Amino acid sequence: MAKRKTTPLKDFAPDGHHCSLDLKTTKLGMVSFFQDLEQDVLDEIVKRFTATHYREGDEIYYQGDPAHYLRVVVDGAAKLLRYTDEGKDVVLDILNPGSYFGSLKLLGSDVYTESAEAQSGCCILSIGLKDFREILQEYPSVGIAILEMSAEKLRSSQEQIKQLTTESVETRIANILLILTDKFGEVKEDKTLIQLPFSRKDLADMAGTTTESASRVMSNFQKEGIIETGRQWVAIKNIEMLRSIVEH
Repeated sequence: MAKRKTTPLKDFAPDGHHCSLDLKTTKLGMVSFFQDLEQDVLDEIVKRFTATHYREGDEIYYQGDPAHYLRVVVDGAAKLLRYTDEGKDVVLDILNPGSYFGSLKLLGSDVYTESAEAQSGCCILSIGLKDFREILQEYPSVGIAILEMSAEKLRSSQEQIKQLTTESVETRIANILLILTDKFGEVKEDKTLIQLPFSRKDLADMAGTTTESASRVMSNFQKEGIIETGRQWVAIKNIEMLRSIVEH
């Protein structure tokens, strides 16, 4: 039996170094509604956030819980899921550092409409309603940016629904790999490495298909020389072929 390939390039367990003040400020500045703020303003805003470390698989919050915090990924990755009436998990997104998630009543939601889980060991910043309201009062441009961002999120959700109902499984999985490449890809020689705890079930849940179908597509991609896989990693060997599948 062939030995499964491994490539332990990165330790996903965050520590104090991975969640340093400089890193918190940098990743906070990547959030869409904070991007236009000056550095000295970000230095003050980051003080209103609290940092929490999670291990891989830890629940951050549950679908239906009161929406008390807006959160930002500083290090590692987090997964958003929605549970259907049939008891199935739907993976909505895998979030990289600089991505925000969660909600507040101020933003139009009394409860979380999805669950959040640590995809890897990660560091997460959180801010509550009182502190976030004060930020909006002090920096009105943040509120305007949030309105623009909400419209973009709605458009993205509609596009995702369209893909799940009209595109082939092969196309959906190719698109997911391109998205993950953009978020987590690291160029290593002639390949782009996605090193992330990411199971075939996660991939299937994101693509709205069965684990068996997702595994079959990934095996075909590997046979065609598009990807190479190992334990907790995928290497994209031919990104142009992936793009051609999506743009067919």
